[in-house]
Amino acid sequence: MARPKILVVELGSQYTQIIGRALRELGYRTAILDPKKAERWAANHEVKCVILSGGPHSVTDVDAPKPTEQMMRLLSERNVPIFGICFGMQWHAHLLGGTVENIEANREFGHALAALDPASPLFAGLNEEERVWASHGDTVTTLPDGFKAIGWQTTSGAITAMASTNERVFGVQFHPEVTHTPSGKAILENFVSSIAGCERDWDPTLLVGEIRQHLSELAKDGAKAIIGFSGGVDSTTLGAIASSVFGEQLLAVAVDAGHMREDEMEEVKRHAQAAGLTLRIVDAREKCLKALSFETDSEKKRKAFTKIYEEAFAEVAAEFDATIFLQGTLAPDVIESGEDGRDLIKSHHNVKAKVEGCESLHPLASLFKYEVREIAKSLDLPESVWKRQPFPGPGLTLRVVGAMVTDDAMALVRKADAIVTRVLKQHGEYDKVDQLVVAMLCIKTTGVKGDARSYGFSIAVRGVITSDFMTAEGYDFPTAVKKEISRQVTKLKIGYYDIVRVLWDTTDKPSGTTEYE
Repeated sequence: MARPKILVVELGSQYTQIIGRALRELGYRTAILDPKKAERWAANHEVKCVILSGGPHSVTDVDAPKPTEQMMRLLSERNVPIFGICFGMQWHAHLLGGTVENIEANREFGHALAALDPASPLFAGLNEEERVWASHGDTVTTLPDGFKAIGWQTTSGAITAMASTNERVFGVQFHPEVTHTPSGKAILENFVSSIAGCERDWDPTLLVGEIRQHLSELAKDGAKAIIGFSGGVDSTTLGAIASSVFGEQLLAVAVDAGHMREDEMEEVKRHAQAAGLTLRIVDAREKCLKALSFETDSEKKRKAFTKIYEEAFAEVAAEFDATIFLQGTLAPDVIESGEDGRDLIKSHHNVKAKVEGCESLHPLASLFKYEVREIAKSLDLPESVWKRQPFPGPGLTLRVVGAMVTDDAMALVRKADAIVTRVLKQHGEYDKVDQLVVAMLCIKTTGVKGDARSYGFSIAVRGVITSDFMTAEGYDFPTAVKKEISRQVTKLKIGYYDIVRVLWDTTDKPSGTTEYE
């Protein structure tokens, strides 16, 4: 495939990979690089346009990432269109002599309204007022020479979009890449197509050929590989691709730490067979309980599970003489794990895990869930694969919230999850959400059972709607369905764990993440 013509400069935003996702949805490939690598890319490849990402910094921060002077000079000489998003806009305005300030009245976090200039080519076809998603403390208060305002905050009148008078440099204070900005894709399309003249060059299924070619190079000398296998869409899709290359030289490994949902291991076996994989199941239940029986902090739980995961794969890799460790890691995992200088949201075992003697490969790490689902379909994998909802690798250990992990605790959450899933499917509600979370919140409250006081825990039910799992909207299930679930779940009691309440969580992401831990 030809190299991407759109260069995205990574300035530390949690949303940077979503810029790539949004453009891929529109049919365009991107190269997403940090400032130094972006400079080298721009010097050695054809670049039709550049997008400067957002980021958590202020323009005056000494450690704030920024594009290099050499790259910006080169882009100016070549008259390459530039589009700054949030911090990217602020930094560019500051660089060219504008003023950026932190004014309380101008701060925005979440949904906002923006008045846009419909005469600007960036906003062609949009309404004069659009709902947008913003997340910023600083704003551009004075524009650089040669720039004009093309957008304003509806409430405060502050500048929310700017453009150079020659209409080659643009900036917006909001995030067009996220789904919460309904016309965001139209803005991106206007920039890359109408302004920059880019042509569509992306099809997620083309990546299959690239992965096979890369794996074939590694396998040509008889190298053996293992793959972390959960039966989810990511590991099953990667397994199907890799099995066509490695054949019997590939072994799928599933770790059973007692952390799975009801009947989930049987599904793991079916999906391994569908992907053409030989499966080995490692029993790590005792290790898991021993490691997590004194942990209540979510990050410590995740790190402890990562160690169990590493040990299981190290043992199998040594027996199988494997030198390659494959994992179906996706972009949101990498982003949330704080890779490449981003803020850590939560550790992901598949990102952090290393196996001694094996090269760790993450062939899907630039993709989002919807893209992998499309690849799974193209490989003719069963519907149960590409429609399967995500489930965190540490599984039920993360759904015992704020307490130590025990067999009884996971057994209770397992039963609660099965009840909620069954009722939602019966009422046609399960497929309306992209991920369902059923967790036990381990703070005791008073309830009444059988006319007697009961002092027990709560089950939280959370459904989210999302396309990229970086942003999400909480889903509110119908009242009748919630009442039926509450009646059934509050009957649960296993050992020490008695459920007296069911709580319904419709918090968006941000501010909440999809999982509680």
